[in-house]
Amino acid sequence: MIGAEPAADGARPGRTRRGWRWWLYTGLVAAGALWLAFTVAHLVLSGRWWLWLAVDAVPPPAFLGVPLLLAGAAAPCRRSRRPVALLAAAALLLGGPLSGLNLRGLSDGDGPAPADAVRVFSWNTGYWDEGGQTAGMYALLRSADADVYLLQEYWYEHSAGPGEAESARLRAEFPGFHVAVAGELVTLSRHPILRRLPLDAPDMPPPLWGTTEQWRYKVLRTDLDLGAGRVLSVYNLHMPVQLVPDHSPLGGEFYRVIRQQHAQREPQWRALARDVAVNPHPMLLAGDLNTSPAMGDLAKLPDRLRDASYASSARYPATWSDGSGWPRWWRLDWAFVSTAVRVHSYRFGGSTNGTSDHRPQQLVVSLR
Repeated sequence: MIGAEPAADGARPGRTRRGWRWWLYTGLVAAGALWLAFTVAHLVLSGRWWLWLAVDAVPPPAFLGVPLLLAGAAAPCRRSRRPVALLAAAALLLGGPLSGLNLRGLSDGDGPAPADAVRVFSWNTGYWDEGGQTAGMYALLRSADADVYLLQEYWYEHSAGPGEAESARLRAEFPGFHVAVAGELVTLSRHPILRRLPLDAPDMPPPLWGTTEQWRYKVLRTDLDLGAGRVLSVYNLHMPVQLVPDHSPLGGEFYRVIRQQHAQREPQWRALARDVAVNPHPMLLAGDLNTSPAMGDLAKLPDRLRDASYASSARYPATWSDGSGWPRWWRLDWAFVSTAVRVHSYRFGGSTNGTSDHRPQQLVVSLR
């Protein structure tokens, strides 16, 4: 065409070369849209589709940090600032409650504890006697000076046990305590145990490891006599782990194990819901749920129970991992109470010095 300017740098006439600003704009908007889509998918699929257990391992703070990071990255860019901010705001609105941030713990819980309050110590102890750590474990338990201990993972990983000798030592370490054991769950109480009830999950798959009781019972209910006709039902929990990171996602074994873990977890949630629904007593539930704040499985907890975190001053209560090389980004250990139970304090213990990869939970509670 007469008078047409030649294309710069040899580019064909009529085609515009895309510069770095276009790529930056497109990348930021695409990242915002993808994260929003992921957040929506997580809300829909978590706790409903067994395969999503692999995705459930995402650190909960990501639901807060990623939208803020995207909005901050786009802020200096005039073209992408507005669309990315809108996408990030939508993702933050939907995913913020999954982040694990404790915004309720701004009060003092249910006020000062009365003289008859009960001190509760809940802890996944890690496998017993697997590295010469038993003495340290008992020292940590005694230092807690609790009225009720809810202990999980009472088994040996690489050897037989625990047996009669360990059972005798357990009782000797806590003279005067009442003891209830079901599989890997141990409840110790200064208050008399009126009833010991391991919750039966009849639809559990056949055992793949451990003893039948270790496999079958993941919830132990004990009804405690607090005196003056008052009874507190305490549930000691250790839900099966949702993900075993020993296999590569590129292999079929990874997905077989996830489906297997899902088949173990679901019957336990149902057994818990059935028992809580018909329990007339005030209730406290604590233990290792192997469930993060971002997982939809929390919705399977009965509505009668409320998270005790309103009595905790921790802004981000995380219990795992403690000293195992993983960052402490996950809260896997929880405590819940019914409305008839007051929580005066709720805190997480310090380092376990390698005894366990879980931090203990410590509560002070009383009945209304």
